[in-house]
Amino acid sequence: MGRISFSCLFPASWHFSLSPVGFPRLLLPSLRQLLFLGLFVGIIGLMYLLVVLGWGQYNWNGEDKPFHRHLVRVTDVDATDTSNPNLNYGIVIDCGSSGSRVFVYCWPRHNGNPHDLLDIRQMRDQHRKPVVMKIKPGISELSSTPEKASDYIYPLLNFAAQHIPKSKHQETPLYILCTAGMRMLPESQQEALLEDLRTDIPVHFNFLFSDSHVEVISGKQEGVYAWIGINFVLGRFDHVDDEREAVVEVQVPGGDQQEALVRKRTAGVLDMGGVSTQIAYEVPKTVSFASPQQEEVAKNLLAEFNLGCDAHRTEHVYRVYVSTFLGFGGNAARQRYEEDVVSRTLLHNKLTGQHLGESAEVPVLDPCLPQDLQDEVGPAGHTVHLRGTGDFDRCRLLLQPFLNRTNETQSSLNGVYQPPIDYRNSQFYGFSEFYYCTEDVLRMGGDYNATKYTRAAGGYCATQWRTLKERFDRGLYASHADLHRLKYQCFKSAWMYEVFHSGFSFPMNYGNLKTALLVYEKEVQWTLGAILYRTRFLPLRDIQQESLKGAHSHWHHSFSFVVNHYLFLACFLVVLLSIMLYLLRLRRIHHHMTHRGPASSSTGPSSVQWLEAGLGASSVAVNV
Repeated sequence: MGRISFSCLFPASWHFSLSPVGFPRLLLPSLRQLLFLGLFVGIIGLMYLLVVLGWGQYNWNGEDKPFHRHLVRVTDVDATDTSNPNLNYGIVIDCGSSGSRVFVYCWPRHNGNPHDLLDIRQMRDQHRKPVVMKIKPGISELSSTPEKASDYIYPLLNFAAQHIPKSKHQETPLYILCTAGMRMLPESQQEALLEDLRTDIPVHFNFLFSDSHVEVISGKQEGVYAWIGINFVLGRFDHVDDEREAVVEVQVPGGDQQEALVRKRTAGVLDMGGVSTQIAYEVPKTVSFASPQQEEVAKNLLAEFNLGCDAHRTEHVYRVYVSTFLGFGGNAARQRYEEDVVSRTLLHNKLTGQHLGESAEVPVLDPCLPQDLQDEVGPAGHTVHLRGTGDFDRCRLLLQPFLNRTNETQSSLNGVYQPPIDYRNSQFYGFSEFYYCTEDVLRMGGDYNATKYTRAAGGYCATQWRTLKERFDRGLYASHADLHRLKYQCFKSAWMYEVFHSGFSFPMNYGNLKTALLVYEKEVQWTLGAILYRTRFLPLRDIQQESLKGAHSHWHHSFSFVVNHYLFLACFLVVLLSIMLYLLRLRRIHHHMTHRGPASSSTGPSSVQWLEAGLGASSVAVNV
């Protein structure tokens, strides 16, 4: 019997020989063996398709999502490429009480998916700095000369115009939104200032600007915009399935009461400034009211809006509670507290004939000041001398009446209505004084823990003022902490604690508050939320333009992806079929030789004669 030799020149030269006598079953398999081999290889090919088309796709959409979001946050600080023709721009001017600031935002063309929002980011110049400019004083200072309002705003508009490509000016929306300072003016003076802006700006600038683009916004609107901006930066409006993200069940406002939507949990916002304190959070469930009066009040505190471009879709419909409490900021609360101390001390002296607090020798003891710190409060002629005792717990008890709580259910500071909060499935971010109180001196900003916070705050209050001053001189506190912070840290830490736990009724074991100054290393302004909301319908333009092209592109990419992998499978099966046919051919030859014998070889077909002659030779080389 002859021998068959196999040699291969690719990828490297190798050679081996097999004898059909020694391995007849290997080279000449039965039909059952061939069927089993084909079934095995088919299963391997099917598993390959499942892995590539199924798990691989899930892996990219799921596992790399955090990386993608991290990458977006990193590239967000790069200089804006103004040469990109597909980049759009928007301008928001915040006319505040102390000054006005212009913010320039940019975003790429919408991807055509009505489920997604615009990817709006703050524009950055060639030095990677945000395109922001501020001027002083506030526009409300021009109330007696409203004809100068446009001249006042021109430097901000010129600044924005220099950074935005001129070819984009005509399609760049401009919004001028006025806040606290303008709210204090009579409506006639407000309208005179706004009318001058509406009349003169279109004459000198070619931005997309209409009468509705300039207005005085309410505190409720400002709070909603701040809530939108923070949650947008946190990625809470990106409704992509991710097992690592907390979710909440939402009853869509205005929809069927039985309709429930499960989506990412949004973050609530707590912001305590010097004058006021504000709270804003989503109310996922329909709320009930204790009385018709409470329902009427709630209507002014609940905002229902759709951030999506399609009014018929409910995935971006939100119900947000926003309430602002004037006089409940850190500095305003201290002022109210000092006024109370002065009035009580004067009344006490008048009734008893004593001279308590009239000199440093007989001071009024104040548990809300660090130990042995001396201070003077009150107007001229009625000055009261204080000396700190540094008793944090006593200070908290003294501050509770200033919260003006009532016995009504579902109420907070000043007895104002507050919808219930699911403390087990919620998250809040605390800004401004919430961060300063925990970080500037106590150095424990970030995740809030009530037990650790009270221990640290109590320790600070009980420390001698002389020791605190020495630590400050040695630079042991935050770089922006000053002597004012050191003096009133004890009071403000107690006030923040009481507002959070007694005012807003957060339990002592609540562990989902993060105090922060920045979100992803950048300051988030309410103006970001404003332009997100006011440009929410702009994606409709891109969706209409991209509908046909987008459908073709999607079909093309999907088809190419599927074809590539099925082409591989087809080639694989062709090779497998060729091998099987070759082996079947060898089996037929072997069967023919066995039954006909060598004598019949001379009468067979020419091809069989050739093969039998070859088999009779010493070896046949088959190059694969």
